[in-house]
Amino acid sequence: MSVPRPRMPALGMLPMETTTRDVEEGHADVALLPIGSFEQHGPFLPLMTDTVIACAIAREVAAVHPVHLLPPVTISCSHEHAAWPGTVSISAATLYAVVRDIAESLRRSGIANLVLVNGHGGNYVLRNVVQESAGSGTRMALFPGPADWDTARERAGVRTPSYSDMHAGEVETSILLHDHPELVRPGYETSDWLADDRKHLLSLGMRAYTESGVIGRPSKASAEKGRELLTALVDCFGAYLSLLSPGSRRGVR
Repeated sequence: MSVPRPRMPALGMLPMETTTRDVEEGHADVALLPIGSFEQHGPFLPLMTDTVIACAIAREVAAVHPVHLLPPVTISCSHEHAAWPGTVSISAATLYAVVRDIAESLRRSGIANLVLVNGHGGNYVLRNVVQESAGSGTRMALFPGPADWDTARERAGVRTPSYSDMHAGEVETSILLHDHPELVRPGYETSDWLADDRKHLLSLGMRAYTESGVIGRPSKASAEKGRELLTALVDCFGAYLSLLSPGSRRGVR
């Protein structure tokens, strides 16, 4: 018997109702670009997990702050997960070019500030994109940063250390339990796997350290933690908005 599969809430990840007049009247000078991935997240989370998380963060930020929300980049650099069926990657050079092209298109339309809302830790090239944007005519930032995640984890009461909670663990499972519980399949309660000695991950890939694809403690996840994680990240974003657009005013939830 086949397992019933939930419908992917794809429309919920897109700014479906925004019109060109909305953008014109909104006068936002900061755009948000969610960047996810299409890669394995163990047997209980979907391949789109990183994209769902990036979109959830961006959506919550856009509900509070005056920003222009873009649709997500859904495939990125997931080469370390290639051993599992379903994972799809593009090269770092391609991701770099896509982000740069989007930034340039926004600049020509009058939006000169771009925040990359990254949901996948393997997108190392995004740091270079932001670094090299200095003097390009577009100001960029990468969000959430490590300090933002640390703040969010503390506020949410996440129990697994950040290094141990690498993939499909307490944080990712919590956010999906809150934002899209219908996407979380049974089994996360018994799928904990820790592998803190991962010094050759870049060379060997994830399969050398986990059979299931999980590294972390998803059994500790809860919807309440997911809600608090997102709330804390929204609060952290205010500093980025002040940096990129000092005249912008925070909205009210």
